Amino acid sequence: MSELSDFNDLARVAGGGAVAATIGAAIATHQAPHGNATARDAEVRQIGENWPDPILPGKVPVPEIPVDVLPTWVKDMAGAVAQSTQTPPALAVMVALSVLATCLHRRFEVAPWGEDDDYTEPLSLWTLTALPSGSRKTAVIGAMAAPLVHWEKLERDRLRPEIARNHAARLVAKKRIEKLTKDAVNAENDQDRERIRKLIEEEESNMPADIRAPRLFTGDVTAERLQALLVEHAERMAVLSDEAGIFLIMAGMYSGGMASLDVFLQGHAGMPMRVDRADRCAHVDRPALTFGLALQPGVLADVASSRRFRDSGLLARFLFAMPDSNVGQRDVRRRWSIPSYVQKEYEARLHGLLDGRQLVASKPRVLGLTEPAREAWLDFADEIEKQQGERGAMESIADWSSKLPGAAARIAALLELAESGPSAESVSLEATEKAVKLCRLLIDHAHAAFGLLGADATDTDATAIVKWAQDGAHLSFSRRQCQKAMEGRFRSVERLEKALERLAQSDVARIDKVPNKGAPPTTMIRMNPKLFVEKG
Repeated sequence: MSELSDFNDLARVAGGGAVAATIGAAIATHQAPHGNATARDAEVRQIGENWPDPILPGKVPVPEIPVDVLPTWVKDMAGAVAQSTQTPPALAVMVALSVLATCLHRRFEVAPWGEDDDYTEPLSLWTLTALPSGSRKTAVIGAMAAPLVHWEKLERDRLRPEIARNHAARLVAKKRIEKLTKDAVNAENDQDRERIRKLIEEEESNMPADIRAPRLFTGDVTAERLQALLVEHAERMAVLSDEAGIFLIMAGMYSGGMASLDVFLQGHAGMPMRVDRADRCAHVDRPALTFGLALQPGVLADVASSRRFRDSGLLARFLFAMPDSNVGQRDVRRRWSIPSYVQKEYEARLHGLLDGRQLVASKPRVLGLTEPAREAWLDFADEIEKQQGERGAMESIADWSSKLPGAAARIAALLELAESGPSAESVSLEATEKAVKLCRLLIDHAHAAFGLLGADATDTDATAIVKWAQDGAHLSFSRRQCQKAMEGRFRSVERLEKALERLAQSDVARIDKVPNKGAPPTTMIRMNPKLFVEKG
């Protein structure tokens, strides 16, 4: 189909007259040499005056994530860190949530239907914020996690004498067992050997359990070492990092796409973990694994080729934040330090949440939602459910959004415990409303993240249509023309219609039905004229 027929079809939709003349002139200048680009752009701009700016597929605008979704003292610290580092508030908010989870996971669970119900959610939380290099991610993680580092040091100092005594007792017991074992081997008769064997059994039974200084989080770690850390540290561990290593390990980038994912999946869900291999054993009843990652967007793009990362459900467990970078817009002359009283309050409250943390795992305490909180949570869950079906707003990220109500319950419990302390008995409406508000904001961020990952096939199809239209200067075309031109991609009309609907939702295109005498109407697509303006 020629550009002239494109013009004719569009003219019929436009109603002819002056509008048709303007479109015709635009098409003529669009076919003109590059030297007439200025005149062409002026004509196209005139056509597009009544069009909003298009949102290209994979370029989803995201709302700001404000610090006021956090409890008071956490909000104050997150806001101060964002101001001091001149970083988007979303980064400090997401890291703050992971820090709270690091303090509270495995010790508490939340039961949306009530603490006696068998459906519970652990308080492990996975957050991932994407910002380019130079965005001061390290500074934000360092400031938000500093009290955890200090707490670990205080615990090491406090336990040093006890750890030394424990180490000495175990060393003596091991040496004693070694000697008894040699005596048993050299025993002259079975009676002596049996007597020595009982002594060995007694020594092993009386040997004290190993004591280690508690660890709250790690950074770059392999899946195998992470299993060991969960065993060694009361079935809980967090990974707080701005390095890509752990994320690439999870995606199998260093193992041909065949990384062991069980420790990650089970750590998020709190499911029993059993590893019995020749070189190691790991038995954990309720593993709790939290992530607080801040990575470059390019790292997310790198894992797009790992379908196992998506298909396993691993990717769907992350809460993504994709804030706009302010690199290049920061005031280099501005210096604003975090007030000391804000830092001290933040550290004191975090250490208060860590009080009573046992070195040995115990049964987690379950918090239910109050009746008003449960209704707010159910309203949100219902809202999400209705958008996940065919042609729904969340159809393309249904694997992620299906976990969002559970994430909202987890966040609500974390916010309640942060505000009320470890003695909290239930999750309030206020904490639940804040959690729901945050999760609603995160939906657009998830769309942006999955678009970047190439995980949204509809976005990929929509992008291909835009490229075809721009390359061929198709300001208007029929659905049939598009399918024929791209028949390798669109073997079914349904797939093409989904992509066109995505373009229409993003103000990239408009879909019109053009009457045909004695025949079904023709589906015509008008592209946003602003897509055809030369970029200066």
